[in-house]
Amino acid sequence: MDAIFQDVNMAVDATWYSAGGAPVPVRVIRKAPDEETSFGSAQILSETTLVDARVSEMANPRPGDGISIGADNFVIQGEPKRDRDRLIWTLELVPA
Repeated sequence: MDAIFQDVNMAVDATWYSAGGAPVPVRVIRKAPDEETSFGSAQILSETTLVDARVSEMANPRPGDGISIGADNFVIQGEPKRDRDRLIWTLELVPA
């Protein structure tokens, strides 16, 4: 797992801003899958921004915390989800 997060082709540097805490440098894997939502009989396709982050670097991310990736600033939306092994957070982000 460390090799994946250290690979420059897979992960990027980011900064996590928790409420009331100091900024924390982290490595994240950025994903942008399209999400399909039903609205009546219509299907709406929208872009999403997700990141995977190691639990060892982000102890307790919460909705409303900030994440900066390069010049892009985001806010965590919704509850963070951990993988089966409890090692990786998946976070949904919205532009700040």
